[in-house]
Amino acid sequence: MQQRVPRAEDGRVTEIITRLYMSPLEVLALLGAAAIVGARWLPPATRPRVTIAAGSVVVLSAIVLSVAGLRWQMLPVLAGAACALPFAVSPLLRRSGRPAWRARWWLALPGSAACLGLIATGPVAAWAFPVPVFPTPSGDFAVGTRVVQWTDPDRLETATADPRDRRTVVVQLWYPAQQSPADAQRAQYLGRTRDEAHTVSDALAGYAGLPGFLVDGVPRAHTHAVFNAPVADKGGRFPVVLFSPGLGGVRTQSTAWAEELASHGYVVAAFDHPYDSAAVVLADGRTINTKIAPTGNDDEDDKRAIETTRIRAADLSFGLTQLGRLDKGRIAGPLTGRLDTGRAAVTGHSLGGAAALQAARQDRRFAAVIDLDGYPRDPDPTSYHQPALGLTQAITPQTDSRYIPRLTKALERSTATSYRLTIPGSAHLTFMDAPLYLPPVRSMVGSLGRAESPRVVAAATLAFLDSTLRHKPGSLAGVLSTYGDLSVHP
Repeated sequence: MQQRVPRAEDGRVTEIITRLYMSPLEVLALLGAAAIVGARWLPPATRPRVTIAAGSVVVLSAIVLSVAGLRWQMLPVLAGAACALPFAVSPLLRRSGRPAWRARWWLALPGSAACLGLIATGPVAAWAFPVPVFPTPSGDFAVGTRVVQWTDPDRLETATADPRDRRTVVVQLWYPAQQSPADAQRAQYLGRTRDEAHTVSDALAGYAGLPGFLVDGVPRAHTHAVFNAPVADKGGRFPVVLFSPGLGGVRTQSTAWAEELASHGYVVAAFDHPYDSAAVVLADGRTINTKIAPTGNDDEDDKRAIETTRIRAADLSFGLTQLGRLDKGRIAGPLTGRLDTGRAAVTGHSLGGAAALQAARQDRRFAAVIDLDGYPRDPDPTSYHQPALGLTQAITPQTDSRYIPRLTKALERSTATSYRLTIPGSAHLTFMDAPLYLPPVRSMVGSLGRAESPRVVAAATLAFLDSTLRHKPGSLAGVLSTYGDLSVHP
């Protein structure tokens, strides 16, 4: 059979569907619904065929979507079609001998406009709250991922009253991998399974005070990594990057960033911090939800944040120890012999950034530290030896006036050269995956755009890591300054 050559029109159709953030079946239902409304205004000879065809498309699409999982964004589309369908079908009843009724144009016009407005709500809602589409990693390596669970026998779990309970963390690793077959199942976003992804998504929405249905597209997403893919057979031993999410955040909240780093030859280890992260699903199936909630008392909340930061910093140091044991084969795993824990960076977003700064001060094994828009919380701010990078959101009159002075002092305490990079057009959530699935509201996710936000954050991060961990020649300040307003603290 002759192979069909893709045409330029195919690419344009795919691009339109992608920009609508709707699946082809959803687009088909949308067009069918619009055709039902438009059938009322077609010539009498054409009207019956269009009505029957469009009605069939909508009904069949609705059935298939219901079986596959109907998104709430499609409900106004189907409602608009349902409202218009009786008026489109009524004139066709003449064929069965019944008198046909057809509304006057001046009565039908407002109804048609209302139905089309209802139908148009669907793609607008799908654009505002889409199923996230992850950017393709730009490095030379394919990306694999796996989830591990580690328990520290030397630390009590202070969030429970059980004296036998030891601190446990769940860690997801993204690593350079061999190329998987094109049809290999890509990793589920937010969890190992769809059920875990829904659990985490609902918990994150609840933590943010949002109805869970608004972000029901998020657990439908798949990333570019492949679970348990074979480790790359080239590249030697890889530097490691440990990551702590924001308060209430989860290990997968910066997946686009982690996959980009892994594709460039880094192993990223991102942490779930039980009783702090919105939801942590353990290996035995238990779910631990966060116990952290604002008290309304700023001083009390600050004290709790300092304590949480201390626990997270200890988690990060423990994680580096475990990665070293994994490299030496004391923990079984495919990354044995491939981890260069002598070249380790500690990073984090928001409160995780504060934990990263504290971990660097306390643990000299870390060779570099990155704070992604995190307010320093270290109660004992002494000097540390690692080069540091602080990435911050665009500063506005609403920014806490204490933030930049406090971050600057933290960076100046490093005995190595440190950098503060303010990215224009960014907001606090720019430094995670949020721009991929939340409405593009500037105050919330910034104005860089869904594709540009993860690209800029990852590019600045890679420039710093390549310079500090791989000693790549060239001016780091010159590279970083291309992404925003740079301050250098020698």
